[in-house]
Amino acid sequence: MRTILFSIILLAGCMQSYACNTDKGNSGNPDQENNNSKQETMKIKITVGDKSLTATMIDNVTTKAFMEMLPLTIEMTELHNNEKYANLSKRLPGKAVRPGTIHAGDLMLWDSNYKCLVLFYKTFNSPYSYVKLGTVDQLDQLEEVLGSDDVVVKFEELK
Repeated sequence: MRTILFSIILLAGCMQSYACNTDKGNSGNPDQENNNSKQETMKIKITVGDKSLTATMIDNVTTKAFMEMLPLTIEMTELHNNEKYANLSKRLPGKAVRPGTIHAGDLMLWDSNYKCLVLFYKTFNSPYSYVKLGTVDQLDQLEEVLGSDDVVVKFEELK
């Protein structure tokens, strides 16, 4: 009887441990949905003047809300010789994290109000928190396309 009882307790502990470990299938990121099916790659086109880039988007609730706003044409302001930013018309959902290093090509939402869209064209360290939306695919062209002044940028979904 003791052996059966011990086996049941041991089995219950293993099942609880398994459930806790499989629950982390989203890498601990609350923005990513825990989904075992193959996720579709989301792509957007970013146009500045007559030049275009593409970006691969991350599958999270913030990105999905951003994609619902597309197509979107906004004026982005130059800041610190490393980024362009613009305030969106509404707050987007999500949970920001402090990445430490910002990478050229990161398209992110600054957490100060969850409305500030930022496109980084240089890599640097930052103490601020962001929600990552995606990454520009053509990093070698990014700085040239964005230039050093304020720019009008069109974001649209690629299908």
